[in-house]
Amino acid sequence: MTYFLEGELTEAERDPATARYRIIPVPLERTVSYGAGTAGGPDAILEASVELERQVLRAGVWTEPCTAGIATEPPVACEGPLPEVMERIAARTCAAVEAGAVPVTLGGEHALSYGAVRGVVAGLGRPVGIVQIDAHADLRKAYQDERHSHASVMQLLAEEDGLRIAQFGVRAMSAEEVARRESAHVFAVDAEELVTRGLNAVDLPDDFPEDVYVSFDVDGLDPAILPATGTPVPGGLGYYQALNLVAHALKGRRLVGLDVVELAPEPGSRVSEFTTAQVTYCLMAML
Repeated sequence: MTYFLEGELTEAERDPATARYRIIPVPLERTVSYGAGTAGGPDAILEASVELERQVLRAGVWTEPCTAGIATEPPVACEGPLPEVMERIAARTCAAVEAGAVPVTLGGEHALSYGAVRGVVAGLGRPVGIVQIDAHADLRKAYQDERHSHASVMQLLAEEDGLRIAQFGVRAMSAEEVARRESAHVFAVDAEELVTRGLNAVDLPDDFPEDVYVSFDVDGLDPAILPATGTPVPGGLGYYQALNLVAHALKGRRLVGLDVVELAPEPGSRVSEFTTAQVTYCLMAML
């Protein structure tokens, strides 16, 4: 198995006992509704990460987040009923938090965030706020009769778990989701406003939780930047814009977990895989 930043990390830097970050691959592909391929996402991200440099530029400063240690775990088994898969994911992220590490879950489809977030909450023993980069709100009650759908994950976390959510970059929603945004008190600034006004920073509500989980769906980026995703929607966020929005949201708050989801690798091109690996590493640098 390839591990994150293979060839760059020392043995000590990839020691699970001391690593600040735990990479958790989740090759889940069960409810995709358009393009396929998310099962290959985690491996593609890990393989692309081999070509990353140790240094990453954030806010004009070069840093090396890997010096805090990055351990790569074996993939989560994704066979069997989806509720059982979610419990396996939750067990992994909970264990990471209880060990004092930050779980970095690599997808796989967005449905996995339900298990990943619940594990972080269990490990912390308190609620978190979710900062979501996405082309879609994922607020349907169920999609195609599946409660644990990629299109329903934020509805579960908002209504069943009562977690606060801030969405950035959405540009495709159903009427059901528009109504649920209001009833679930979801904070949102959509892609049209962000892109046309060139916004790179949006203040979260004052009462938004201090512990923040970042869920980064790569279709939040414009398809011109990252085309290899199952549901590419035009009018998306820029690379630096998306990262800056997350970084600003984290100011004065704590990053306690993150996932990067919905990469569907395309044969013959490595642009999307490398971009996703770079996004993952940049998010880790925001700790």
